Amino acid sequence: MTDQNAELDAALERVVEAARAHLAAVKTAAGRIDDDDVWQAYVDLNNASFAYDEKLLDAFGEVTPWDVESIDPDEADQRFGLGGGDFGPDGATDPYPQVISVRQRRDYRVPSVGALLRVAEAARRSSVPEDEDPGPVESVGEAVLELLQAGDGSLSSLDVPELEPLDGLLTVTEVPEPLDLEAFEDSDGSGPFAPREGELLVGRLDEHPFLPDEEEDHAGHNHA
Repeated sequence: MTDQNAELDAALERVVEAARAHLAAVKTAAGRIDDDDVWQAYVDLNNASFAYDEKLLDAFGEVTPWDVESIDPDEADQRFGLGGGDFGPDGATDPYPQVISVRQRRDYRVPSVGALLRVAEAARRSSVPEDEDPGPVESVGEAVLELLQAGDGSLSSLDVPELEPLDGLLTVTEVPEPLDLEAFEDSDGSGPFAPREGELLVGRLDEHPFLPDEEEDHAGHNHA
């Protein structure tokens, strides 16, 4: 075996080891976003694959199916803000002192109460077992709440023909403390949204429904 072949074998072994290390880091992270160990293992796997590909090309003019480029770990850490630091709750290296609160209001007109109740009842039936009686949806508010629950609280679940969107707004506010749900009664719909001392309104985004026959796009206006 020539030295060149030995180098190829060693380079391939590094790829295998790096792949195993990457998989182990991914399993340990269990879906955690921006995990530093996963990132470092990714860089190692990328660079080991690149090195093997280069050696294979130099030795035999062959390439692998891996279309990768070498990554400089230091430059990549600076670019993506990693740098090997611990960004977990016990070791954040750049904590922001304020909590960011995003609050949204969107209004709708109901062209047909009966149509809205029917679509909400269909959504309710799909979420309960077949042997249970879902019961009727008895009001417009209950119908809208049913659609939101079916969509896991996403406002996109209200993008239905039975609701005509009107103007809305979204605010971004810096607040000193996060929301404490236990501090408000379930019937209190205004308290959690009311401005409090120490809060700073960063900006407001006005939302206008887009109508196809309008010449001007009213996607929104930013008020800082």
